[in-house]
Amino acid sequence: MDTISVFMTQAHHHCDTLFAEAENAMVDGDWEAATRQFAAFSRETEHHFKAEEEVMFPAFESATGMTAGPTEVMRMEHQQMRGMFAGMADGIRLRNRDAFLGASETLLMLMQQHNLKEQQMLYRMADQVLAGERCAKVLAAIRALEE
Repeated sequence: MDTISVFMTQAHHHCDTLFAEAENAMVDGDWEAATRQFAAFSRETEHHFKAEEEVMFPAFESATGMTAGPTEVMRMEHQQMRGMFAGMADGIRLRNRDAFLGASETLLMLMQQHNLKEQQMLYRMADQVLAGERCAKVLAAIRALEE
């Protein structure tokens, strides 16, 4: 059985790959590929955020009683990253390569720090408090979002 750490870290890696493909396409000046890859990246990352915000975080908060702790910080960082998505989307819409790459550079730093905190702290804590049947239910609910 997957753990929350394994499952959610795999999702991070998938989103990171899509991000790199969008950024590389923009660096190469391939607007069509950059547009397509950015759409895939933003869609998959929003799906990941939804899985955390609607399923994993509430389960963690319910199990621990912590609502003003790490999940609150992660939600705020999701909002910050959504702002960078908007900047990248504007760069595409306006065909402004520098705007896209500037927003993507900031987003990359935010994502790296955010993912590290989740992977090294929050997911490990979730594995402990949502072990066994609770973990299975959380992962089943996350997978159900994909359908």
